[in-house]
Amino acid sequence: MAESHGGAKGPAAGAHTEADGGHHGGGFPPFESSTFASQLVSLAIFFVLLYVIVSKLALPKVGGAIEARQNKIEGDLTEAQTLKDQSEAALKAYEGELASARTRAQAIGNESRDKANAQAEAERKALEEQLAAKLAEAEKTIASTRTTAMSNVRGIAADAAGQIVQQLTGVVPDVASVNAAVDASLKG
Repeated sequence: MAESHGGAKGPAAGAHTEADGGHHGGGFPPFESSTFASQLVSLAIFFVLLYVIVSKLALPKVGGAIEARQNKIEGDLTEAQTLKDQSEAALKAYEGELASARTRAQAIGNESRDKANAQAEAERKALEEQLAAKLAEAEKTIASTRTTAMSNVRGIAADAAGQIVQQLTGVVPDVASVNAAVDASLKG
């Protein structure tokens, strides 16, 4: 057999073919009509065997994987819907709390403003009372000062009039006549 593979040409190469099987047809063996029946039986057995293997082993695994994936997707969708519902509930609760806080803040602001206004009004009234008391005291002081000044004005006017008369006439006037003239002048 080593001779046939060594590249020798001639009758030894043909002998080798005859010794291996003696087929002289020269066609592709699956297409030979003499072997169709056995090939069809082999194909049918192989197909049935392949069908049984696929249906009993591979398809349940693939079906299980598909079913598991479908269950996972449905579980994820259910969880997503639950989380969405929870977030919507939390948002509504937040909005409610925010509205409540705004209402409380507005009430606190109104209360603080009312307290500040009442306090300012009380301070204003106290200040007005203090100012009224100071004004009354000042008016009393002014009236007293005016009375004192007016009483001094009469004496000053009498002295001034007496000196003016003395300067002009050279004679010292009578105090009673000077006082009568000053009183007449002050009255009208």
